Parts: sequence; C-alpha cells; structure tokens
Amino acid sequence: MICDYETVIGLEVHAELMTSSKMFCGCSTAHRAAEPNTLVCPVCLGMPGSLPVINERAIEFTVRTALALNCAIAEFAKFDRKNYHYPDLPKGYQISQYDMPLSRDGWLEIEVNGTAKRVGVRRVHLEEDTAKLTHIDDYSLVDFNRSGVPLLEIVTEPDIRSVGAAREYATRLRQILRWIGVSTGDMEAGALRIEPNISVRPRGTEAFGTRTEIKNLNSIRVVAQSLEYEIQRQIDLLESGGAVVQQTLGWDEACSVTVPQRSKEFAEDYRYFPEPDLPPLILSSAWVHDVRESLPELPEERRRRYVDELGLSTYDAGVLTADRATGVYFEQAVEAYDGDLKKVANWVTGELFRLLNEMDTSIELSPVTPEALAGLLRIVDDGVVSASKAKDVFQAMVETGKSAQDVVEEQGLRQISDQDRLLSVVDAVIDENPQAVEDYLGGKGAAVGYLMGHAMRMTRGQANPGVVRELLGERLATLESSEQ
Repeated sequence: MICDYETVIGLEVHAELMTSSKMFCGCSTAHRAAEPNTLVCPVCLGMPGSLPVINERAIEFTVRTALALNCAIAEFAKFDRKNYHYPDLPKGYQISQYDMPLSRDGWLEIEVNGTAKRVGVRRVHLEEDTAKLTHIDDYSLVDFNRSGVPLLEIVTEPDIRSVGAAREYATRLRQILRWIGVSTGDMEAGALRIEPNISVRPRGTEAFGTRTEIKNLNSIRVVAQSLEYEIQRQIDLLESGGAVVQQTLGWDEACSVTVPQRSKEFAEDYRYFPEPDLPPLILSSAWVHDVRESLPELPEERRRRYVDELGLSTYDAGVLTADRATGVYFEQAVEAYDGDLKKVANWVTGELFRLLNEMDTSIELSPVTPEALAGLLRIVDDGVVSASKAKDVFQAMVETGKSAQDVVEEQGLRQISDQDRLLSVVDAVIDENPQAVEDYLGGKGAAVGYLMGHAMRMTRGQANPGVVRELLGERLATLESSEQ
C-alpha cells in the first residue's frame, strides 16, 4: 500500500562575512582575487605555536544577523574545537561554536502559497572557513587563502515542509544578509552555501524519519532540484521495503542525482571541547543594544510600510525591496519628487530596470540619479514633454548623463501646448482626412483615434495630446452640428 508522505526539511546556511581580515588573524579576506597561498600566515596555516585573536567585526556581524532573525543573544559565549582530519584543515580541527553559541531561538517569517509561516532559527554562530581544494585527475591542490575567513552558520529547526518553502526561506535569508551588509550572498562564488537536511515520514505521524544531508549547494535552483530528487528517492526506497541510511550526500550536477559521500557524523564524532587559546565572549546588553540600533529597516518591515503607508501594491512593494539599493533609490526619488508615488514606482521598476538590465549594471551605478529621475517626472507633470516622449528623454539622460531639462532644450523636444498653433494642425488634419471625418460623423467613434494619430505625426509627437484631443473634439462637434 502506498503511503502519503510528509517531507521534513531543515537548512544549514554558511555565509562568508564581509570583514576585511580573517577570523583569527590579520590576513586579507580577498581570497578570490589573489594568487593561491599568498594571503596566509602562521595562524591561518595552522602552524604549531601560533595563537588566534578574535575578529571583533565578525562578532558584530554575527550578532547583527542574529538580531535580524529575532534571535536571543547570549550574554556569555565561547569557541570550541571541532576535530576532524581533512586536507583543507591544516590544524586538524576547526574553531567553531558548539554548546554556547552567540545566539539561539530565532525565527524568519516566509510566505508559502499566500500564507505566512515562521521558520524557527535554532542558532546563529560563528566559525572559520576551511582551505579550498581543487581536484585534478588523481591529485588535489590546496589553496589556503580561504582558510580562516569568518564563516557564519545559520541553522533552522526542522520546520520546513516543502521544496517551495525551502526555496522561499533561502531567498529571504540571502536577501537579509545582503540587506544588513554582512555578506555578499554570492552563491556562485561560494560566499553562501546551503546544506539541506531531509527526511520523510508517513503523514500524520510525529516521529521523524531518518535524515540525510546534502552538502555545499551553490544556488537556490540547485537546492530545489536536489531536494526534489532526494525526497522522491527516500519515498521510493521506503515504498520498496528498504530503509533510509543516515549519511552525507553530494549533488551530481551532471546527472542530477544525490551521491553518498560518507556516513553522517554525530556531535561526539567531532570530540568538541572549549578552545583553550581563546577567551570566552561576554556580550554586554549596552553593546548588543548599539548593534540593534544600527540595523536598517528590514525588508519585510519596508514592504509593509510601502503597502500600508505609501499605498503601493504588494507586487510593487516586493520589487522595490528586493534589495536595499533599490529601496534607497526609490525613497530618494520620492523625496525629490512631490507627486504621485505610484508614478515613481512605475518608472523605477519599468524604464530604469529595463535600461539597467540592457547596460548590465546595478542601480548603485545608475547614470540617472534619483533626483534626475524626479526632475524628469516634474517636467512631464508640467506638460513640458508628454509621457511617451519622456521615455526618449530618459534614454538620452542615460546616454549623456544630462538633466531632463537640458535634453529637452538641446533636442527640441518641448511639448507644444499653444492652442493657436495646434488649432492650425487640427484644421489641417480635418482637411487632409475627409474619409475619417465622414466616418466619425457617421457614428464611427474610433475614427477620432486615427485623426489624433495623424495630428501627433504632423508634430513629430510633440503636440500635447490633451490639447489636441480637446480641439479636435470641438471642431468635430461643430461639423456635426452643421450637418443636422
């Protein structure tokens, strides 16, 4: 009999912190741009007799993240030695945190199928990264530049029940890490790695099934893909009468399958004990308060404010808070423009995003400043240019870096609103298009659109459409009454 199974997922996320120096020494963390094994010293090489020193900035970034995830901050924390032997760990142990981490018991709210759900965050703690191995045929190369880079570990409770929820959690978490400025979140570069723990159980039962862990996934797409495969693999195994083995798995991208790496370790396998070369950490409430006060408005808070206070749609609010730089740009444009906020949102998410995408550049490097965009919107409101012509002006602003007013004057794009001048245009349109006029008088209202288009072409799109429409309506009404 085939059972209905429930998925149970927990995620471990490792994020490199954006400190300038490593976790326990003064070596640079710019390991991706350096020649192999050039950013090293006796401490990060694990030389006997070398002593680590705690990076205070890394502690601050960890607490900053923990507070953003609603965690309780420990008053007393310590570092531990996590013992295992592997070529990327020269000391034979990793300095990490075990039973007394910097924080515990937080949560992150996500939305799954339109319903808000809290995912528990068991702990946010700090450790050092390992060296990087490059495997070539039958041998491996070791680059110790990455060894000792501060590494944040964020562990959830097993609260996630679907692949979609796991994807949403990972997306929201990466957004927060970038937003508060502690990590680049660049998964392709390895600055953020995700390790899901997965088990399945017959729906309605309370006991967890045997779990497996997939190591070092480097994209959210791969997280979803590997979860889907592993969930189905476990279900198929149970349905065939087999048993799931607790083990650590890798993801074979080429074959899209999980592959066994080693049996799953337990805490006792690592023989944790307090790091004797580092003092315990005592975090004063005043210092934690200062870190909390330094946090920016978080993405979810800003989304709610945009909807509740600014009246934006949920969609627009989501797009404008996808990253902090976009929100900053939008708010600066709003501050500089005394007009419809929806218009600002439409321009940022529409024309600005389109052109930035074409230029393959970020909003921080936009050639059009928020103030310059506000200036363009003001001249549209004042009738200097039409809404359609404004797109041409904006393109020129991007290409030249000039203000909207300068582009309009230099290219002769000022909108024509003079009634006497436009009246002559309307009269010419009526004289040159007798069939369209006859159609209108015969009851075909759509003929007005044809006449409007002709008037706009005659003025190269510079006529004020509102004035043209009004004058055209008056002239046609006069003709209509004369026929009656």
